[in-house]
Amino acid sequence: MAEGFANCYGSDVLRAESYGLAPVPHVPRTGILAMKEKNIDISNHFSRRYDPVKGRLADVVINMSDYPLPGVQPANLLEWKIVDPYGQSIEAFRKTRDVLEQKVMSLILQLRRGVIL
Repeated sequence: MAEGFANCYGSDVLRAESYGLAPVPHVPRTGILAMKEKNIDISNHFSRRYDPVKGRLADVVINMSDYPLPGVQPANLLEWKIVDPYGQSIEAFRKTRDVLEQKVMSLILQLRRGVIL
């Protein structure tokens, strides 16, 4: 969901990719439906396994896992406390979606102002 918001709203300042410590090969249907309510299609999105080498090369890495990332920590690491709605109701996905939308929009504004990087 964060990748969807970031690439939809912030394509002028970023290109987001999703990585995870334990990625699943597809976005749950409830996540797709929650994002469709915001007119963002994430049906073709998927998360790849986090690679510490790629993480060090990224301008900004956001860890939402609540676990430390393996390897050397990226220079610009942000830690977001996000409830993972996987396996829960559409209402849980909506709550997480709305939190992510606000956090992503805040990040985009910071990038546009040059606060991060």
